[in-house]
Amino acid sequence: MLLLILGVLLWAGAHLFIALAPDARRALIGRLGAGPYKGLFSLILVAALVLIVFGWRSTPPASLWLPPPGMRHATMLLVPIAVILFISARAPTDIKRLIRHPQLTGVKLWAVAHLLSNGETRSIILFGGLLAWAVLEVIFINRRDGAWVKPAPAGAAKTLVSAAIGLVISAVLMAVHPWLAGRAVIGLG
Repeated sequence: MLLLILGVLLWAGAHLFIALAPDARRALIGRLGAGPYKGLFSLILVAALVLIVFGWRSTPPASLWLPPPGMRHATMLLVPIAVILFISARAPTDIKRLIRHPQLTGVKLWAVAHLLSNGETRSIILFGGLLAWAVLEVIFINRRDGAWVKPAPAGAAKTLVSAAIGLVISAVLMAVHPWLAGRAVIGLG
């Protein structure tokens, strides 16, 4: 469980550093250079993900509560929406005209969806921890950046393309879910 906690903390800490300490970030970029800084940041995130995956896989499931029947179906409905929101942050889409932080909103929706159908300690740590991080991240970014300026319209076609890509990525995530989480999404009792 320690690896899982460390992974979530490393992930949150690396991201919150950017939102909370923009001057320190600029100084670090000035000292290292933009390329090496991005490389270091990427290595930290990869390390966090590795810790999360191996921490999850090595932590025995210990149930705190039993999810009500049907919650797995709610999760399966919400996760593709979360993935569409997540990827729309980096794509030309009208979703960004409706939601200020679609990527972080996608993370929050993904976390809530998983908390609905998982009552294990490790689930509370992973999904609850990332939910808490995403909520804090939005607060700190909004405080740092000020008023929201909506982007120009992208058009329905670009928005639909982003949604289609999100659905494809959701299908891929379902396929690799047994490797990542040790459990298949479909076919569970």
